[in-house]
Amino acid sequence: MSTLRDPVGPERKAVYVRRRIAVLVGLLALIGFIVLIIVKPGSSGGAAAAPEVELPGEVVVEETTTPAADVPVCPAGELQVTPITDRESYAADEQPLLSMRIENIGEINCQAELGTAAMSFRITSGSDEVWRSTDCQVDADRRSVILEPAKPLETEAITWDRTRSSTETCSVDRDGVTAEGATYHLHVSAAGVSSNSTAPFLLY
Repeated sequence: MSTLRDPVGPERKAVYVRRRIAVLVGLLALIGFIVLIIVKPGSSGGAAAAPEVELPGEVVVEETTTPAADVPVCPAGELQVTPITDRESYAADEQPLLSMRIENIGEINCQAELGTAAMSFRITSGSDEVWRSTDCQVDADRRSVILEPAKPLETEAITWDRTRSSTETCSVDRDGVTAEGATYHLHVSAAGVSSNSTAPFLLY
């Protein structure tokens, strides 16, 4: 009786050894294939690792060390309000852009009411008051802002449509103003402080 452990017969013992090795290699390959099917490469029993996120490199968070309650209100004499127009003259198809600059000219931080409810723009021509931003103002807000010395703030520009205003003209067509080289002046005020000078400009 012949067995794999003690080969007999006409074939040499070396042949049986090679057959054993071949069978063993085939068996190992089959086992490896089954393992690859059951366990996918890279999988694990734990939770998936979170992807790496690259944080922005230039994010600066400014912290205010002094609470607003500890900052005094700006005295009128330490606030400077300046009217600004985007040009000195305007062609017939151009509308002036109006803004203002507010600066703390004192020596310490102070806070001022700088919401739209505490600001106004006025346009005059000679002794004639032509337009006021407060005549038909809507959604006026209140906002307390801390001002640092020598660091002026500038408001966003608003557009004047070259018309006359009054509280009675908010829902009707307004009359246009005289142009042809006429001179107008922008006056502004904020936090109860009016500008000491005006910003003159010409309309054509």
